[in-house]
Amino acid sequence: MWKIARRGQRTTSRADVLPSPNIWYYPDTYELENRAQDVEGDIWRVLADECPWQGKDVLDVGCGDGFHLPRFAESARSVIGVEPHEPLVRRAESRVAGLSSVRVLRGSAQSIPVPDASADIVHARTAYFFGPGCEPGLREADRVLRPGGALAIVDLDVSSEPYGRWMRADLPDYDPAAVDAFFDGQGFRCRRVTAKWRFADAESLAAVLRIEFSPEVADRAIEDVLRDNGSRGRHAAGFTVPVGYRVLVRDKPTGLVLPGHSSSSSSSVSISPSTA
Repeated sequence: MWKIARRGQRTTSRADVLPSPNIWYYPDTYELENRAQDVEGDIWRVLADECPWQGKDVLDVGCGDGFHLPRFAESARSVIGVEPHEPLVRRAESRVAGLSSVRVLRGSAQSIPVPDASADIVHARTAYFFGPGCEPGLREADRVLRPGGALAIVDLDVSSEPYGRWMRADLPDYDPAAVDAFFDGQGFRCRRVTAKWRFADAESLAAVLRIEFSPEVADRAIEDVLRDNGSRGRHAAGFTVPVGYRVLVRDKPTGLVLPGHSSSSSSSVSISPSTA
């Protein structure tokens, strides 16, 4: 699965990659979705609280067409976006062409083409990490993180209504409690956030929901949103949808982790050569 290009670096293989059912095939509609998401900045506020990136080196795994890269670049020292799908890599490069601190590389979550210990923050948003089975990506994130760095995963909270209800209808085998238990067992802390999606018109709302859900579930979701918004959708507020997220964060220890201490804690014990 992995090919070593040189020590501390890996190249990507298409066998590593699970195609995205939305942005790979509908990038223009997904741009509408990105612009509609988290319009009040609730996710960004939690991320800034849990793992501030000002003056640090940020790596965004599964960056898609680079939508979030400029936001990180406003205050980070450097930003690297990693994306496996070549057309999206090109779109991301075009988006950040004027930002000297940002690079976009082709790679996957399991095979990130950067050296060991080269990032302070690894960020992944609704990209790869959906619970059991993502262990290779978690190990790879740990490889590229510096001691004291943080892995931040922003994922949809499938237990949250109404968006989670629509997701569960399309994914009946998805077990939100099992996914929560997995990340807890991997040493992540979790903060749940309800973000607001806002669409200017019903056409944009419908287009986005139709790339996220099966036709039957999309029809139901559109009907739910139109009913819940009522006449508000015909005014300046547009159409809003509350969407639940989990912000999962795991810190990389700065020293030796002793038995009984969490590997996600930055308060691990450092032992100098003179005392080891």
